[in-house]
Amino acid sequence: MDVIKRIAAELSVKPQQISAAVALLDEGATVPFIARYRKEVTEGLDDTQLRHLEERLTYLRELNDRRNTILDSIRSQGKLTPELEQAILDADTKTLLEDLYLPYKPKRRTKAQIAREAGLEPLADALLDNRDLVPEQVAQRYIDADKGVADVAAALDGARQIIMERISEDAELLSELRERIWNKGILQSTIVAGKEVEAAKFKDYFDYSEAINKIPSHRALALFRGRNEDMLNLTLKPAELDQEEHQLCTQFVCQRLQITDTAKPADSWLADTARFAWKIKLFTRIDMDLKLRLREAAEQEAIRVFASNLRDLLLAAPAGPKATMGLDPGIRTGVKVAVVDATGKLLATETVYPHQPKNQWDQSIATLARMIAQFGVQLVSIGNGTASRETDQLVADLMKRHKELLFQKITVSEAGASVYSASELAAKEFPDLDVSLRGAVSIARRLQDPLAELVKIDPKSIGVGQYQHDVNQVQLARMLDTVVEDCVNAVGVDVNTASVALLKQVSGLSASISENIVAFRNQNGPFANRAQLNKVPRLGDKAFEQAAGFLRIMNGDNPLDASAVHPEAYPVVNAILDDTGKSIRDLIGQSQALRSLNPANYANADFGLPTVTDILQELEKPGRDPRPEFKSVQFKEGVEKITDLEPGMTLEGVVTNVAAFGAFVDIGVHQDGLVHISHLADDFVKDPRDVVKAGDMVKVRVLEIDVARQRISLSMKKSVDEADIVRGEKPQRPANKPALKGKPQQVVPNTMSNAFAKALKK
Repeated sequence: MDVIKRIAAELSVKPQQISAAVALLDEGATVPFIARYRKEVTEGLDDTQLRHLEERLTYLRELNDRRNTILDSIRSQGKLTPELEQAILDADTKTLLEDLYLPYKPKRRTKAQIAREAGLEPLADALLDNRDLVPEQVAQRYIDADKGVADVAAALDGARQIIMERISEDAELLSELRERIWNKGILQSTIVAGKEVEAAKFKDYFDYSEAINKIPSHRALALFRGRNEDMLNLTLKPAELDQEEHQLCTQFVCQRLQITDTAKPADSWLADTARFAWKIKLFTRIDMDLKLRLREAAEQEAIRVFASNLRDLLLAAPAGPKATMGLDPGIRTGVKVAVVDATGKLLATETVYPHQPKNQWDQSIATLARMIAQFGVQLVSIGNGTASRETDQLVADLMKRHKELLFQKITVSEAGASVYSASELAAKEFPDLDVSLRGAVSIARRLQDPLAELVKIDPKSIGVGQYQHDVNQVQLARMLDTVVEDCVNAVGVDVNTASVALLKQVSGLSASISENIVAFRNQNGPFANRAQLNKVPRLGDKAFEQAAGFLRIMNGDNPLDASAVHPEAYPVVNAILDDTGKSIRDLIGQSQALRSLNPANYANADFGLPTVTDILQELEKPGRDPRPEFKSVQFKEGVEKITDLEPGMTLEGVVTNVAAFGAFVDIGVHQDGLVHISHLADDFVKDPRDVVKAGDMVKVRVLEIDVARQRISLSMKKSVDEADIVRGEKPQRPANKPALKGKPQQVVPNTMSNAFAKALKK
């Protein structure tokens, strides 16, 4: 298979564009670098196209490697015909390739193989070639007790096993039947007997069925989780009328065996063989294949959702370089406090105890006020975990008592803060700081710059995934790594303030080189220009080429070093300066003057029109941040816990996670509510991400509250039908259910649907 032509066709671009990009990737160039600084080489392939190319290149190269292995194997057996070789060369998926290899694949000793060893293959061939033969009569000749063929029945059973194996290894037939069942099949789940109580979270699937090719990813993963936990039985029916479909599929097998007249003795026997082959061999294989296909598709969708949510979270609006106080709320253990300066440097820490059992409310306010005044705090970042709303009240009271302190309070997600606190990275950064206080530092910094702080945490611990532990972990990690890389390089990195964790995500920089950059910076002071990076140990020419354009030096010797203009393109800027007669400081940021220039006048053999156009745009807004403007949500006063909610109530919230079935919204009650996909908008919504993304501020209306199961149903529709709102007495906590303690648990998406079935029913 010509990999280049195949990818070019998939992306609808020219093969030479793909060849050029592949060559750059093979040389070690990263996707962000190619997309930003090699537009002339690839003729403008963007980062989305390049990511698809990179993924498909890996798959198709693996496919070709497997193809060569299979060809070598069959060739060594002396069974490689020109027709088979061509079919293998034409196979465009791993599934089809394995189907073709199946008859020649070394396998364990099957019943068919035992029958061949007993000399029964000629019997099978005779019955296939001459349908007038009477199977019982012909089989008499093959009885041989020494070979394990005791009687006629044993001989015929051996012949049948041989034919059944051949049929089950017919790649074309297998492919046709597999697609037929995929398009018509029904997947059914039932509760494992005796597990009704234990499997309560899978209640929606106790008696459930749906077309296998229509099952959305979140339901598929819930079904497989239920099966893996031995709570659910999963059965594939070939169609709604499964018996009729079994008969039709048997007829397909009969046609393959060219059975036309079952009145003939051999045909009648072969018809039974076809029926056994379908039920025992083919359908069993297809059942396994299609469940695997469903699972892989569901995993890919779940990974895509996770990646999209992570991208939105990483590219959330930064509050900017302002002195910030981070509060990690707690009740018994107190509220942990950390103050960082505008660059994120830790200035002070403290622990206050405003809540039970110490109730040191006034003392806590006094301590926080003193620290805010002492360090000029402009922002107070409050983690959204246990005691978040109580701590928010504390800060609100502080603002009322000390109007002279001008600061803003914002509640942020603390997902992953505890993971960071106990990490090796945090231990290196704050070796003498208590683990509990490190979380407060992270909460402060993630408000200043979410990207810079969240890259320190394993993406799988940030809490924006959907069934993340049920998917292929290697594929998930690979996808999330590319998202982090793309986000970091899209924003750029201040080389004089960035951590090792942030620097190592920059194109071309490894962890060891990033450590060397920080060590060099600590020893020699801030970098004054990009050229100094060449003095960093192990940062060679190739790494510099890949990284330099994404590294920013603010207030350095050359204003261009604070922009995305690559040092290799500085000669183009010099030509523009010569032409305009201005200095770089006079020209940079001057929109009118820059827009009057014709990019074609500065293009040459090394830097084409796309690069020159990018340079002029960058000079107009140097170092522009692609992230949105910072805004904060205001939770409704007096609504602090789930029992404060009432159906019909309108609230502000922030989207914390987007799944295939809807969006989770933090409304300030320690438990995210779900806006089902059917309530995201007044119009039909196919993909929730078309309407919302993680970090969005939204207005929602409460539809239903289930205190016992900690579930909240919300709507974002402008006009909500009163029938959708489940009204009644104000929900109270059951007498036998104690107040929740500790951090609220993330709601598993598939457990939400039962709570909302009534609310969403019309």
